[in-house]
This record gives sequence, structure tokens and C-alpha cells, in this order.
Amino acid sequence: MQSALQQDESVSENEALRQRLVGTWELVSYRVEEKESGDFINAMGPAPRGRVVFTPDGWVAFNLEGSHRHPAKCDEDRIRLMKTLVAYIGRYRVEGDQWITRVETAWAPEWVGTEQRRTVEVDGSHANVTTPWRKMPNWAEGRLSRSLIRFRRAGSAR
Repeated sequence: MQSALQQDESVSENEALRQRLVGTWELVSYRVEEKESGDFINAMGPAPRGRVVFTPDGWVAFNLEGSHRHPAKCDEDRIRLMKTLVAYIGRYRVEGDQWITRVETAWAPEWVGTEQRRTVEVDGSHANVTTPWRKMPNWAEGRLSRSLIRFRRAGSAR
């Protein structure tokens, strides 16, 4: 059982990370590692783009898209576009070195109502994010993968 002092320190550390996250972050890179093979999947292409926005009152909006997306001309194109999109919104909290989002709306309906955990390390104007191993609806055909994502605080020097 944690002492009151340890609990206060945990709350203080959680709040410090939460404060560092608040604001808008630009996507720098998005890599996907497949667990079984250890291979990296080029799921989002060479130049993905996107933003994640953390509000002071506990909301997060996450919208990332892959490279070379063009307007759909048919349903087949629309299906392909969904494989290069990750987008969700929800309430977030911080625990240790993770932010946890209770998803309220998402590009993938199976994520609605779930909690999505992300390990994050903020280093100056950059944040490195690692997802847990999971089966993504977009890639790896049902095999376990994880995403390794790098963000830069919006407005910071490249």
C-alpha cells in the first residue's frame, strides 16, 4: 500500500506530465513494428501527417493520416483511405508515463468505449509515443503490432 507521501508524489508526477502534454503536437514520424517477425510495416508511408491536441480540461483529439492520400473516386478508394487513417477523440488522464484515453468517437467503431493507453516520453519540444502490442484494424492482418510515433510541439523549430 502506498503511503500518503508516495501518493502525493505520484499525483504530482502525473500532473507534471499532463501539463507538458497540453497543447498541439505535429506528427514527425509513424512506424509500425510487427511483433511476430520484428519487421517494420510501412503502414503510413514515408511522410504521414497529423496532429494530436491535448486540452487543459482533459480532452484529446488525435488525427493522423498516411502519405499520398488523394480524393476517392470510388468505394474501393474509400476503403484504401481508411487503412491510412487513425482518428479518435476522448477524455484522457495521465498515470505514470502513460496517457489513457477513454475513446468517445473514432474512425474505427470498435475503439468507441475502449481505453487506449500510450506510453509517452516528452523531451523538450518532442514527444515519443509507444502503443501497447495490439491488433490494429488498419494493418498487419490481425497480427499483433505496435506503433512508434514521434511528435513535435506545433510551432517549434523543425
